[in-house]
Order: sequence, then C-alpha cells, then structure tokens
Amino acid sequence: MKFLLCKRRYTTVILPLIMALNMAPGEAEAQIRITKPAGEKTSIDLAGMTVSSDPASREFQRTLQNNLSRSGWFTIGRPGASEVRVMGSVQQRRGALVVECRVLAAASGRSFMSQSYDRSAEEARRLAHRVADDIVEAVTGHKGIASTRIVMVGTPTGHKELYISDADGGNIIQLTNDEAISVRPRWSPDGKQIVYTGYLQRFPDIFRIDLPTGRREVVANFPGLNTAAAISPDGRDVALILSKDGNPELYIRNLRSGRLTRLTNTPNAAEASPSWSPDGRRIVYVSDQTGRPQLYIISRDGGRPERLTSRGRVNVAPDWGPNGLITYSSFIDGTYHVCVIDPETREVRQISSGATDWDDPSWAPNGRHIVCSRRQNNRYTLYVLDTMGDPPVRLINESGDWYSPAWSPD
Repeated sequence: MKFLLCKRRYTTVILPLIMALNMAPGEAEAQIRITKPAGEKTSIDLAGMTVSSDPASREFQRTLQNNLSRSGWFTIGRPGASEVRVMGSVQQRRGALVVECRVLAAASGRSFMSQSYDRSAEEARRLAHRVADDIVEAVTGHKGIASTRIVMVGTPTGHKELYISDADGGNIIQLTNDEAISVRPRWSPDGKQIVYTGYLQRFPDIFRIDLPTGRREVVANFPGLNTAAAISPDGRDVALILSKDGNPELYIRNLRSGRLTRLTNTPNAAEASPSWSPDGRRIVYVSDQTGRPQLYIISRDGGRPERLTSRGRVNVAPDWGPNGLITYSSFIDGTYHVCVIDPETREVRQISSGATDWDDPSWAPNGRHIVCSRRQNNRYTLYVLDTMGDPPVRLINESGDWYSPAWSPD
C-alpha cells in the first residue's frame, strides 16, 4: 500500500463597532463597510503598495491581485479612480516576507483595516491568501475564500489519484499514490481529514486520511460496496452507502464506536451521494426508486424520505451548502447543468449554461461560489461558478482529467 504527500439577496450591514486595528495604544477607528446591490463590485487600487523586486514579494503581489479579482467583490481599479485604496509595502528581510497593509476608503480616507504580517518567504502565496481574505472581510463584511483548499480526483499519472490545491488552483499537491482508483473525496468539518472511496483491494472501501500526520485508516470495508462517505457537521458520524445486505442503502456509522444505523430500505433501487444539512439533522441523497435518479431528503434519525427534485430527468451529486441551499447536477435538454435548490421553498436556479456537461458541484464556504467539473472535447477539468453572475473561471490547467472536487470548510 503506497501513500504519498508531495508538492507538486445582497445583505450587508454597516456595523457600528469599534475595533483596534494594529494602532498605537488608545487609537481606534469606527469599522466601516461598503454595501452594494448583488453583482455590483467595488473598485480597488493596489498601486499604493510598494513591492520589492525579489521573487517572493512579486509572487505575493500577483497572488494578492488574483485573489481579490477572483473573490467576486472587487475589480482592480486605476490609481485615483477607485473606491478603495491599498497602501503599504511588501519586502523580504532575512528570509521573511514582511507586509504592511492599510486599506482606506478613497473618498473619505477612513480606514477599513491596518495590519502587519510576517511569514517565511517560501509561504508568499499563503500569506497573500490571508491578506486577501482580510481585505475582503474588512471592506465587504463577507468571509474570503482565498485561504481555503479544494480536494479533487486527477489523472495526470494515468491513475485516478487524489490531489489538493489552493482555492485558485495553484500549489497542487498529490495526496495518494496508490496506482488504483480513488474517487469522491470529502472533507471533515475541521478541514483536517479527507474521506474517500478507494479500490486498493480491487473492491470499493472507504478510507480516511489525517492530513497533519498523513496517516490513513479504513472507515468501512464490509462485503460489497462501501462508497460515498460524508462526515457529519459535528464530526462524530459518517453517512455512507453500503450493499452488505444485498442492496446499496444509506447508513450512518459512528466514527468512534463503529455502530451502524440503516436509514433507507429500497430493495428495488439504489442510493448514492449523501450530503449532510448544515445543522446535521438531515441528509440529502440520490435514489432511483422511481426509475430515474432523483434527490431525496431523510432525517438522520430515519423515517420516510421526502422527494426533493421534480424538474430534470436525472438529478445527481447533491452538496448541501453552508447557506442552506443544495447544489446538484441536473440533466436538462440533453446536458448536465449545475443547479441550486432551496429545500424549504423548492425554488430552483440553473447556474451553468452552454451545450457542455457540468457535474460534481461543491459549495465554497462563502455560500457564493461553486466548484465543479466540466466536460469539453471528452476531457474533464474544474471550473468555479459564481452564483452572483461572474463568468466561469477555469481552475486547473494541468494535463489529465480532473473531476469530483470538494471545497474545504474553511
């Protein structure tokens, strides 16, 4: 058994809070925010940040600008013609990257934030992600996603292995090196573990990888299928699909005791792809009990499932987001598209467009962006969709097929 871990509706409120922003003792400024209708962006000028010529400082500058542009909240504006100004400096000192950053409202000069950062020059990208997230939250009140990560399946080696990248698709790390099939990775709620289905013994079993230590353990290896694991929001249980009793059914297994609870009983159908509600009380999953795959919701305590979807011949791959909405892939007019449904009102929005297949959607923790796979010319790669209208952004430009992504919780 081989294992590898190697590098390769618009709602924003102005809060009348007083916070210290790395100022001299006794200094403080009223926190301010920019509020705009959904889809409108704030122009931000980065020219006021002096950047040294060393490679780490330049990488920081490029990554910061890219992060702010990808956030969906900003456009990179011109000096003297922007609503927000970023002032400060980026320079390398004795192997460390030192960043001074002050963000001001251009019209009033009031400060959104003022902060100093110090990190190893080798971590220039990670530092840029953090600064970008701080700027996004300080100016808009929304959580940034630049510091988050994405786990995915990739085939650049010719095998379906797991990889992790930064939210912008950079810094790709190969996580498994099994020369076997690895599919459907999912994060633990603390972002420290990955569960996935692996075919190390030729049959599908469920594994869990502890990222800080690299240790891997078996979560389920019952006779038959062991697939589609999803850890509960409290981290105690895992929803999974097992066929140990003859038919693929939805179960919950306690990760500490190993106790199994069977939730479904559909002898003439198959279940797949469970995803937990944010409060951990319900699970959305796929079942073909009516003849075609559709989404259903069931209580974590069991009971009668409720059919969720009615539009689209086939509805698969649900992901229940932190915003309470469920994204999934729906077969519409001959093509799979990413859609979003409100499980309470049943209102549906189609997010993707065009005559190509979009599949495997996963919510970003900001509840705005979705990462998914897209098929073009019989090849698969990953894109990020913006539910507020920005055009799709290609995430991965490496060779091979890339699919089954999952966004980290933070």
